[in-house]
Amino acid sequence: MPPRSEHWSLVVAGGGPAGFMAAIAAAEAGQRRVLVLESTPEPLGKVLISGGGRCNVTHACWDPRELVGFYPRGGKALRGPFSRFAAGDAVSWFDDHGLTLVEEADGRMFPQANRSTAVIQCLRQAAERAGVTLRNSEALQQADQRPTGGFALTLRSGTQLSADVLVLATGSHPSGRRLASGLGHGVVAPVPSLFTLALKPNPLVALAGVVMDPVDLELDAGGQRFRQSGPVLITHWGLSGPATLRLTAFAARALHGEGYRGSLQVDWSGGRSQQQLEELFAVCRRDQAKRQLSNARPWPGLSRRLWQHLLEQQGVEPERRWADLAKRQQLGLLESLRRSRFPVAGRGPFGEEFVTAGGVPLGEVNLATMESRKAAGLYLVGELLDVDGVTGGFNFQHCWSSGWLAGQAVAAAGPS
Repeated sequence: MPPRSEHWSLVVAGGGPAGFMAAIAAAEAGQRRVLVLESTPEPLGKVLISGGGRCNVTHACWDPRELVGFYPRGGKALRGPFSRFAAGDAVSWFDDHGLTLVEEADGRMFPQANRSTAVIQCLRQAAERAGVTLRNSEALQQADQRPTGGFALTLRSGTQLSADVLVLATGSHPSGRRLASGLGHGVVAPVPSLFTLALKPNPLVALAGVVMDPVDLELDAGGQRFRQSGPVLITHWGLSGPATLRLTAFAARALHGEGYRGSLQVDWSGGRSQQQLEELFAVCRRDQAKRQLSNARPWPGLSRRLWQHLLEQQGVEPERRWADLAKRQQLGLLESLRRSRFPVAGRGPFGEEFVTAGGVPLGEVNLATMESRKAAGLYLVGELLDVDGVTGGFNFQHCWSSGWLAGQAVAAAGPS
């Protein structure tokens, strides 16, 4: 057991991505006696499981002005931090530390090794080289600001520490919000973000596994409207896929306030106008007049299973020929393609939400340094703040950015 009088220049509470980045950045900039406390037996647990075990490290969005648009909570306030350390900087940082990132077609960036353990190894080796001390299964229980400066810290084990500077990087865990509150901060109540939608009744259940791209989604939650476009996956309980996750990220608080009830309008045509669809139907009538409707879709990207479902929904016989399609049947099909409506009746059943909306308000933090405006020497980074992105890569990017800024500021402000 470490001695009761143990003193550290910097203690980082939380061995996740933001905590590791803060510790490494501070140590590499000259800060000595840096300690990371991780409450679990192994650090970087969220990195390990993210991206299906591949870890979506960041997103290939190079312009900070564009990047901020992917954060439902944070938005324009993040323009300053991202102007100093954004996606390109993260890619360069990891490359300098021996990890090459590869961009996929959708902009997500993964380690070249295609496994999250490569990211963990990179961060742990960087921390070790920089002289950072890591203690697993050690949680910060209480933090008190000392009148003379610095912090008196009590660990869950009862161990007493002192630190000149404290970085809270506890993620969305309630303990971090409790610690921040105890040091004078307000906390925006957390709610789930990035989740799938359950439809009840779900007339699409037989289409589970179908992917459509692009699809336009419009959600009405208590009179507030939210729109997103992109790939949608039909599941046996409702809708998933990138567009659905982005929609729920921006609508997280509105949906929470409505008990996850709402009305969803789906445009399966991906934003085609009425006229454009009518022209597609006219081409089919002309060029595929003798073919059965079920065997000749209006455009190649329309899922065959979905098209057959829409025919059935409108009472159109699948064996009917395009030449024999009645005008009223065409109008019904056009309406279903552009404006299918479904009742939202909850989140997906598996608690798959990976991110929460909520935390310490950004107005209580100096975003140039990530230092608290409430307690000198306290820094707050990562998901503890009221920031969340529309996918895991954007959330990790905020962790890298806020952690790097905090580490640089700590090293610049304090004695090494």
